[in-house]
Amino acid sequence: MMASLWAPVAQLDRALGYEPRGQRFESSPVHHFKIMIIFDIFAAGPIETNTVLIGCPKTHHALLIDCPSECATWVEKRVKALGLHLDLILLTHSHWDHIADAAKLKEIFKVPIWVHAEDALNVEKPGADGLPLYFPIEGVKPDGALVDGQALKVGEISIKVIHTPGHTPGSVCFYLPDEGILVSGDTLFRGTMGRLDLPTGRPALMKGSLNKLGSLPPQTRVYPGHGEPTTINEEAWIKKY
Repeated sequence: MMASLWAPVAQLDRALGYEPRGQRFESSPVHHFKIMIIFDIFAAGPIETNTVLIGCPKTHHALLIDCPSECATWVEKRVKALGLHLDLILLTHSHWDHIADAAKLKEIFKVPIWVHAEDALNVEKPGADGLPLYFPIEGVKPDGALVDGQALKVGEISIKVIHTPGHTPGSVCFYLPDEGILVSGDTLFRGTMGRLDLPTGRPALMKGSLNKLGSLPPQTRVYPGHGEPTTINEEAWIKKY
């Protein structure tokens, strides 16, 4: 029943042509990059939206990126298993599939939630963006506003905010320069970009956003909001979009 119910919205966030592989990261290993970090991904909710847990093994501080439905239990277990202290929740944008467990996780961990100001209203009042809600979602008021170029720290890990409007006006990506990682939300996927034909779409702004990402080092590993990772080099088309 559930599979057939959600089939019509399986392509909610990806531009046409992208074929999701339905991979679920049930027990992601700890990945190691230039600097040892904890980088765990779990695909949760009806359209398998990726939530990303990033932690500093030295300080045990961590943050979470995006809060899809049904991710809260996994986050609690992973934070406990890895001995982490969750400091912050970041949102790549405010579509329902990325915010569904935000209020629940804020209550569990007593941590602030940050999102770009242009997407903040839909976090507080889900459905305000004009997209249909397929189940009730509790709203929560964001505690902070992300801005382009903002520098964040989690333990000894540096993260840069890149404003990438297009899929939504307040879409952002999170770049970890020392590790060569980009968490791209629904701006960039493997082989395509986020949909621009939704009420939140800003087609005229997507070119500039993709050009920003195209300027990152080619070897940068890209982890999108749905589906499998890619690299900036594999998505060289974004420089010509």
